Amino acid sequence: MTLANASGPSMAAWLTLLLCCGTIQTPPTLAAAAAAAGESIFDNIINQLMSTAATAQNYLDATAGPQQNVREPSLASVDVSSSFLGNGLSTIGSYEENTPFWNPFTWLKPRAVSIPYNPDTDLTTPEIAVRHGYWAESHTIKTSDGYLLTLHRIPCGRVGCAGSSGGKGSGQPVFLQHGLLSSSADWLLSGPDKALAFILADAGYDVWLGNARGNTYSRKHVSMSSDETAFWDFSWHEMALYDIPAEIDFVYGMRELEQNDTRRNLLYIGHSMGTTMAFVMLANMPEYNDKIQAVFAMAPVAFMGHVKSPIRLLAPFSHDIEMILKFFGGNEFMPQNKIIRYLAKYGCELTEAEKYICENTVFVLCGFDKEQYNATLMPVIFGHTPAGTSTKTVVHYAQEIHDSGNFQQFDYGEAENQRRYGQPQPPSYSLDRISTPVALFYANNDWLAGPVDVANLFNRLTKTSIGMFKVPNDNFNHVDFLWGNDAPEVVYKQLMMLMKRYK
Repeated sequence: MTLANASGPSMAAWLTLLLCCGTIQTPPTLAAAAAAAGESIFDNIINQLMSTAATAQNYLDATAGPQQNVREPSLASVDVSSSFLGNGLSTIGSYEENTPFWNPFTWLKPRAVSIPYNPDTDLTTPEIAVRHGYWAESHTIKTSDGYLLTLHRIPCGRVGCAGSSGGKGSGQPVFLQHGLLSSSADWLLSGPDKALAFILADAGYDVWLGNARGNTYSRKHVSMSSDETAFWDFSWHEMALYDIPAEIDFVYGMRELEQNDTRRNLLYIGHSMGTTMAFVMLANMPEYNDKIQAVFAMAPVAFMGHVKSPIRLLAPFSHDIEMILKFFGGNEFMPQNKIIRYLAKYGCELTEAEKYICENTVFVLCGFDKEQYNATLMPVIFGHTPAGTSTKTVVHYAQEIHDSGNFQQFDYGEAENQRRYGQPQPPSYSLDRISTPVALFYANNDWLAGPVDVANLFNRLTKTSIGMFKVPNDNFNHVDFLWGNDAPEVVYKQLMMLMKRYK
């Protein structure tokens, strides 16, 4: 990754973060301060009480001897198999146990949840589609800068391509672009009748699913290995200028080949970073305004002046290259576990039962909504997210927050900015160049795309905006647009009504 060492935070601020995360050796006084910052007095008391209770339990187990009428757990009542939740997490089956000592603090421990295995956890995007009765395709595309991307397609609904009017891929093309740390699978994980990709396919659309460079399906290059630093020298800016145009051009090429259809009537649906990419592409490559009939932006991210996500805690360090390399990885975004726990502490109202959810990178950055939570879907989500991206991609967002939320290009520091951009500060994106109709769907409880920032974006798109559409649920958050229990009712119904205007 090519990052310049621009003016960063004070050494005191940097040291404070390191102390909170416990990653360096410190003198006794500083170590005590770090411990105080990292754990509350309540946490320490609980830890000591549980340790004491466990010691007492071990003592009684050793001295009590055989108990009458005490049933030893049998193999039938003990489930010691791990059910892996995709990201290295596992749940261990619980068992009944009669013991002479009751530990009053066991209620604080995570409760194991018995969730039936869902094969979608371990399947690829096309395999998930085929498993549920849909036709699926995979296509490999080369961008102009040499990245090899995988583009997925569901050309018809469950009725089958032979049963659909016009045959395979005859419907209007719809392009779905995933968000940060995600992949094409996100649009299918909820299953038929609930996942947007399946709903659109059943409605007769020719559904195309993009995969941005660096994720699970797009980790190849014509001349570089993903082990090389140069491979990861990109952010959503490059995704917008290279990935999306290559994929859209491929879609039109395939439709012309299969259907002899030369119409430029593609509809673009983006979520989170997928919306950022659309805005950047349309602003910097105005010719694509004529290739997209309308953009439907769910949880749109452009201006970031009022972000609630814990990603804001990274903003002061977004110009400190040494800190970035140490804690987030210089290539792929792979934050240390201590960093994730640090962010989760300030981002989630943690109970022990939900801690494993909040320590998943996606939920740490985007939030967790109990009301829309589907327990049976969690292992499937964890099997596919986080799907990977570059550290530079996350840093680019953090820079925006640091620089008053401005929607701008990557900041390399004054000297490198001058060389690249001809000015000491990174240029802002010119949204007035966008002429494609844009609909903005937002939620009040969205940590990354809150109402104020979305309204700011709307005001910059007034000449082409279809409108701002608020989700009628005040608890709805950033990832609920994809996996919320009520997403089909409160988001997708209105979305599809608007899409009919451009059919």
